[in-house]
Amino acid sequence: MKLLKPTNLRSRLTLWYVSVLALLLVVYATIVFAFQYAALTRQMLHDEIQDVVTVEGLLYFDTSGQLQLRQDYFSRPQSHLLLDRYMEVREISGKVLYRSPTLQGMSLDGPIRNGEGDRSFNERVVRLENGNHAFIISHIHGMDGRILLIRLGYSLVPLRDRMLQFLLLLVIAIPLALVLAAMAGQAIARRALRPIQALTEHATQISASNLHDRLDVRNPEDELGRMALAFNHLLGRLDAAFQQLRRFTADAAHELRAPLASIRTVGEVALGQGTEAGSRKAIEDILEETSRLNETVDSLLLLSRVEAAEAPGQFEIFPLRPLVEEVSSLLSVMMEDSEVKVMYAFETDQPVQADRNLLRLALVNVMHNAWKFAPHRSTIQICSVMLGDMVQISIQDEGPGIPKEEQEHVFNRFYTGSNPPDSRQKGTGLGLSIAKLVVERCSGRIAFDSSMTSGARCVIQLPAADAIPGSER
Repeated sequence: MKLLKPTNLRSRLTLWYVSVLALLLVVYATIVFAFQYAALTRQMLHDEIQDVVTVEGLLYFDTSGQLQLRQDYFSRPQSHLLLDRYMEVREISGKVLYRSPTLQGMSLDGPIRNGEGDRSFNERVVRLENGNHAFIISHIHGMDGRILLIRLGYSLVPLRDRMLQFLLLLVIAIPLALVLAAMAGQAIARRALRPIQALTEHATQISASNLHDRLDVRNPEDELGRMALAFNHLLGRLDAAFQQLRRFTADAAHELRAPLASIRTVGEVALGQGTEAGSRKAIEDILEETSRLNETVDSLLLLSRVEAAEAPGQFEIFPLRPLVEEVSSLLSVMMEDSEVKVMYAFETDQPVQADRNLLRLALVNVMHNAWKFAPHRSTIQICSVMLGDMVQISIQDEGPGIPKEEQEHVFNRFYTGSNPPDSRQKGTGLGLSIAKLVVERCSGRIAFDSSMTSGARCVIQLPAADAIPGSER
């Protein structure tokens, strides 16, 4: 049953509307059917009473004492109506004096019942010998000094057929009405939910980078308007909280830079004065940790500045290879010390459109991460290919790789993972976070290839310049 349950609000509203309408139509049809049956029954009773009165004036005894129906009645326009009825006349003793041809010799409700005909008219439903049902009335009538019981009945077959036709009409009309109501309900629900769809599409475009954006409020007095206002107030509070967090990060980083610089200066002076071996080792450890803290502070400042920038940056069109070679030359001193070589395999010279300075920063962090885990005398491979309208650049090292359970966390801030003991230096856990933020600011994607069995392969995809509307070389 869960598979048949509507999954969207529009279908659920339509289903509820159609279900309620179906219930109302069934109740209405039942009431109309009952009233129609009662009205036809009352009309039948009225017609039978009129027929009994008519018959009483047409009955007579002939010279042989047989009860007859006057023949002049059959010349009247209404005579065929009486011919369709069942009629039986008995003496009060029970002797049958007259039966209409329509009875075909059958008895109309058998012997006289106790008290039958005592009232003005007695009505009831009886079952004839042929299995049909008839609605009859009984009336006592005095004639020529004799007491007669006149029974006159209508066959219920025409009434049954008429009610079945009416029921068939309802069975056809109600589903048709429900189908039309469902179509109308879908259209009405679609129109009613269109503002919600517009608000949803607008809300999905709001992220941490554009919390200043607000939903359109067409009518602040209705439910949708109040919902949009409440959402806008929530966005305002979130925006204020994010701004406060960014200011705190930037202020904290600024405040930390001065004491860290002082500690580093004091340590360098003490180290230069020639102290004991134990003291020198302690000072070297202090300087190493101070350098790492400085790197963390600088990364936090950079993250804060990139996140706070509402503009997309200084986008320009440029080829990737010169930028990659420039970054490699910056890291060449570190790579030469560890005898790590960089090999290029550029299959495309397709330029990209991005912020060159920001992308340079992302490449520095990714390539530095690759060098950090690359074994001594190993190779870092940098490849570039064209995939659809995206330029893909991959940076692959020959290190221990990244466990699959850690690949989804490597871009989280301050996540360092299970660094192997032979990694060249401890990281701050911010380099790849900065790279991801920068690449996404350039409308690109970054991820690690999960299919690698050895080494780590970082894949960066950036939109080609030709794929961006309005881009010019």
